[in-house]
Amino acid sequence: MTALERDLAQNAEAIEAIFSRLLPEAHGAQARLYGAMRYASLNGGKRLRPFLVSAGARLFNVPTERALRVGAAIELIHCYSLVHDDLPAMDDAPTRRGRPSNHVQFDEATAILAGDALQSLAFEVLSDEATHPKASVRVELLRLLADASGAAGMCGGQMIDLEAEARMLSFDEIVHLQRLKTGALFQFSSESGAILGGASSPERDALRAYADDLGLAFQIKDDLLDVEGDPALAGKALGQDAAAGKATLVALLGVDEARSRLLRLQASAEHHLQRFGPAAGPLRQLFAFVINRSH
Repeated sequence: MTALERDLAQNAEAIEAIFSRLLPEAHGAQARLYGAMRYASLNGGKRLRPFLVSAGARLFNVPTERALRVGAAIELIHCYSLVHDDLPAMDDAPTRRGRPSNHVQFDEATAILAGDALQSLAFEVLSDEATHPKASVRVELLRLLADASGAAGMCGGQMIDLEAEARMLSFDEIVHLQRLKTGALFQFSSESGAILGGASSPERDALRAYADDLGLAFQIKDDLLDVEGDPALAGKALGQDAAAGKATLVALLGVDEARSRLLRLQASAEHHLQRFGPAAGPLRQLFAFVINRSH
């Protein structure tokens, strides 16, 4: 196991512990809803977004617990988005992370409510004084997460993605789609550690630019894996984007050019991290991990 893999595992374990506290097993009238929320958020994923928060926060000596709380809030948004993305009205995906999708395990109505409740919980976590003692910092985090996850970010990108099934998008249009759908949360994840640490505007800008490259690289790699990945490793059905006629950079550029694009994005990300020197090593390692992963 590499140092990065250990860091990812430890960070994921810490996020899992926070989720367990936030979502205890419930009994009674709301038990089914809490069960669906736990099913959607526990035991899943690499927790890349929370890791971005923690890695960025370490650059500015932010207390670990504060970074973890912000990372947990972002991951709750991500988990809610996956529940809704899998619904029959969206991607109609039967599996997620090697298990039945939330709406398959429970039912559509419960899955919708679970996603809604996870989103609400994310903002509850950010608004708590335990996340940061200064109300102004908490308000900025709340505002930026709302922007990144709403119509100007993730939801807007998903809308464009759905509409793109009926027409061919240009290169610039696909990049715009991916920057909203995937990149907006990556950018907020990277910048939030700097916000917690009171970083300068140039430092925040550099981390956002790094994350812009990372988010686009992540989506290109996802699209490559959808074309040539192993469903057993992915934990979900592959080839669905092509079957649905969805616009991807891999479909537009071809596999070879898409791989070349990943290397150019990595070089650009390195340029943005130079101001942080060796301390940004985990962020550099994360970029390499993202573009070389097998699932």
